[in-house]
Amino acid sequence: MSLDDIAARQRAFAVAREWGQWHTPKNLVMALSGEVGELTEIFQWLTPEQAAAAYEDPDLRARIDDELADVLLYLVRLADVMGADLVKAAHAKIDRNEHRFPKPAPLTD
Repeated sequence: MSLDDIAARQRAFAVAREWGQWHTPKNLVMALSGEVGELTEIFQWLTPEQAAAAYEDPDLRARIDDELADVLLYLVRLADVMGADLVKAAHAKIDRNEHRFPKPAPLTD
Protein backbone atom coordinates (compact mmCIF):
# COMPACT_ATOMS: atom_id res chain seq x y z
CA MET A 1 0.00 0.00 0.00
CA SER A 2 1.41 3.39 -0.98
CA LEU A 3 1.03 6.71 0.81
CA ASP A 4 -1.45 7.68 -1.91
CA ASP A 5 -3.51 4.58 -1.10
CA ILE A 6 -3.45 5.42 2.60
CA ALA A 7 -4.44 9.03 1.85
CA ALA A 8 -7.35 7.88 -0.31
CA ARG A 9 -8.54 5.47 2.36
CA GLN A 10 -8.27 8.14 5.07
CA ARG A 11 -10.08 10.66 2.83
CA ALA A 12 -12.94 8.21 2.23
CA PHE A 13 -13.11 7.43 5.95
CA ALA A 14 -13.39 11.14 6.81
CA VAL A 15 -15.96 11.82 4.06
CA ALA A 16 -18.14 8.90 5.17
CA ARG A 17 -18.28 10.37 8.68
CA GLU A 18 -18.59 13.99 7.54
CA TRP A 19 -15.43 14.91 9.42
CA GLY A 20 -14.11 17.32 6.80
CA GLN A 21 -15.23 20.33 8.79
CA TRP A 22 -12.92 19.26 11.63
CA HIS A 23 -10.02 18.13 9.47
CA THR A 24 -8.45 21.56 9.19
CA PRO A 25 -4.66 21.87 9.07
CA LYS A 26 -4.63 23.34 12.59
CA ASN A 27 -6.73 20.54 14.06
CA LEU A 28 -4.79 17.83 12.25
CA VAL A 29 -1.45 19.25 13.42
CA MET A 30 -2.77 19.33 16.98
CA ALA A 31 -3.98 15.72 16.70
CA LEU A 32 -0.65 14.68 15.17
CA SER A 33 1.20 16.34 18.03
CA GLY A 34 -0.97 14.49 20.54
CA GLU A 35 -0.21 11.15 18.90
CA VAL A 36 3.52 11.89 18.90
CA GLY A 37 3.12 12.63 22.61
CA GLU A 38 1.48 9.24 23.14
CA LEU A 39 4.38 7.56 21.34
CA THR A 40 6.83 9.56 23.44
CA GLU A 41 5.05 8.46 26.61
CA ILE A 42 5.85 4.81 25.85
CA PHE A 43 9.59 5.56 25.81
CA GLN A 44 9.70 8.40 28.34
CA TRP A 45 11.22 6.60 31.33
CA LEU A 46 13.00 3.75 29.57
CA THR A 47 16.76 3.53 29.59
CA PRO A 48 18.44 3.63 26.16
CA GLU A 49 18.86 -0.14 26.40
CA GLN A 50 15.21 -0.70 27.32
CA ALA A 51 14.10 1.60 24.49
CA ALA A 52 16.25 -0.29 22.00
CA ALA A 53 14.65 -3.57 23.12
CA ALA A 54 11.08 -2.25 23.51
CA TYR A 55 9.87 -3.66 20.20
CA GLU A 56 10.83 -7.18 21.31
CA ASP A 57 8.17 -7.05 24.05
CA PRO A 58 4.83 -8.14 22.50
CA ASP A 59 2.76 -5.76 24.67
CA LEU A 60 4.99 -2.78 23.95
CA ARG A 61 5.18 -3.74 20.27
CA ALA A 62 1.38 -3.53 19.99
CA ARG A 63 1.30 -0.13 21.70
CA ILE A 64 4.20 1.17 19.58
CA ASP A 65 2.56 -0.08 16.38
CA ASP A 66 -0.72 1.64 17.29
CA GLU A 67 0.97 4.96 18.01
CA LEU A 68 3.20 4.79 14.94
CA ALA A 69 0.09 4.11 12.86
CA ASP A 70 -1.72 7.07 14.45
CA VAL A 71 1.23 9.36 13.71
CA LEU A 72 1.43 8.16 10.11
CA LEU A 73 -2.32 8.43 9.54
CA TYR A 74 -2.57 11.98 10.89
CA LEU A 75 0.53 13.03 8.95
CA VAL A 76 -0.82 11.55 5.71
CA ARG A 77 -4.25 13.12 6.32
CA LEU A 78 -2.67 16.52 7.00
CA ALA A 79 -0.60 16.31 3.82
CA ASP A 80 -3.68 15.26 1.83
CA VAL A 81 -5.80 18.13 3.19
CA MET A 82 -3.02 20.61 2.39
CA GLY A 83 -2.22 19.12 -1.03
CA ALA A 84 1.36 18.32 -0.04
CA ASP A 85 3.30 15.49 -1.66
CA LEU A 86 5.00 13.79 1.30
CA VAL A 87 7.29 11.63 -0.81
CA LYS A 88 8.47 14.60 -2.88
CA ALA A 89 8.92 16.70 0.27
CA ALA A 90 10.89 13.91 1.96
CA HIS A 91 13.22 13.49 -1.02
CA ALA A 92 13.77 17.25 -1.19
CA LYS A 93 14.56 17.35 2.53
CA ILE A 94 17.04 14.47 2.24
CA ASP A 95 18.69 16.31 -0.68
CA ARG A 96 19.01 19.47 1.45
CA ASN A 97 20.38 17.46 4.36
CA GLU A 98 23.00 15.86 2.13
CA HIS A 99 24.27 19.36 1.34
CA ARG A 100 23.97 20.62 4.93
CA PHE A 101 25.68 17.56 6.40
CA PRO A 102 28.25 16.29 3.90
CA LYS A 103 29.95 12.95 4.43
CA PRO A 104 33.05 13.30 6.56
CA ALA A 105 36.38 13.07 4.79
CA PRO A 106 38.01 9.65 5.06
CA LEU A 107 40.42 9.32 7.94
CA THR A 108 44.05 9.09 6.95
CA ASP A 109 46.76 7.40 8.96
